[in-house]
Amino acid sequence: MTVYMTKLVKRCAHLLLCGVLLVTSLPATANTEDEPGTWEMAADAVVARPIGAAMTVVGAVAFVASLPFSLLGGNVDEAAEKLVVDPAKAAFVRCLGCKNTGRYQDEPED
Repeated sequence: MTVYMTKLVKRCAHLLLCGVLLVTSLPATANTEDEPGTWEMAADAVVARPIGAAMTVVGAVAFVASLPFSLLGGNVDEAAEKLVVDPAKAAFVRCLGCKNTGRYQDEPED
């Protein structure tokens, strides 16, 4: 390797290391409150909700396909909960941009 290539490899390694350190520090600066911002709401509406709806359909198909085995095993309720109900709650019963499943409720004022 030439001297130029060695310097280039070192610089690329330094940039990669800086990028990794920057990306790993981002979750620490994330908003810890459950009040979503504009971009979170937009991403949820455009990306997460359609994926959640598709996962609900895929889960329903998987539930129907596994129904004979669930009936024999006696765990139809658990299979329905995990394959259909949980994805449906995440897709449809969650405030826009929120991370927690369930309806948005303001905290009561004291």
